[in-house]
Amino acid sequence: MIFETHAHYDDEAFDTDRDEILSNMRNHGIEYVVNIGADIASSKRTVELTKQYPYLYGAVGVHPDEVGELDETKMDWLKKQCALDKIVAIGEIGLDYYWNKQESAVQKHWFERQMDLAREVKLPIIVHSRDAGKDTLDVMKSSKAEDLGGIIHCYGYSKEMAKEFVKMGYFLGVGGVVTFKNGRHLKETVEYIPLEYIVLETDSPYLSPEPFRGKRNSSFNIPYIVKEIAHLKGITEEEVMKVTNQNAKRLFFKEG
Repeated sequence: MIFETHAHYDDEAFDTDRDEILSNMRNHGIEYVVNIGADIASSKRTVELTKQYPYLYGAVGVHPDEVGELDETKMDWLKKQCALDKIVAIGEIGLDYYWNKQESAVQKHWFERQMDLAREVKLPIIVHSRDAGKDTLDVMKSSKAEDLGGIIHCYGYSKEMAKEFVKMGYFLGVGGVVTFKNGRHLKETVEYIPLEYIVLETDSPYLSPEPFRGKRNSSFNIPYIVKEIAHLKGITEEEVMKVTNQNAKRLFFKEG
């Protein structure tokens, strides 16, 4: 069975058929899904989804593009959600210098503050990092993020930088980009990093794998990601699903 570690099923892209998709996960070999918050509103929707579907869990947090909305009142709200049984991580949090919607100093402040929250509530973090690899690593090291654990979502940097994140005990989230012809860096990283540090994700409704690139994504497309990882590592698809499933359970459910 597959463990999907990063999706956004609260997104409006699923407004017409959300229940149909989420009710059919097990029929498509998906054992668990973690729905990820990107702002306060989507974190609220995530909490509600975890109440509706037994195999759907959630992360609450504010994406770097949206940290302008944060204040300590909203941080208190996030903290309260962490007491819920099915909230298993703080995320997605981090730095984004591609869109650069918030000043880097503001992004860093709330990244650090949300890592503080994760430490306080003893939950792992889901890290968003785009065009900000060095700063992400530096902020995480200065915040002693190795004590938290978590996932570097949609990993897109070099294999050398991957090694640094792995040294800190982080898993790399691998999704549809690994199937892209121009996904060379991720392919090299997947070949290089032990499978024990990889988890599966889609970022649905975004980043559909080939042959569906450009279309709405869903967890049902994960087998295409599994197939490419198996090819790159020279192992079976069953081994990829088994080990990545165990990795995610170790992180979120403290199994193993």
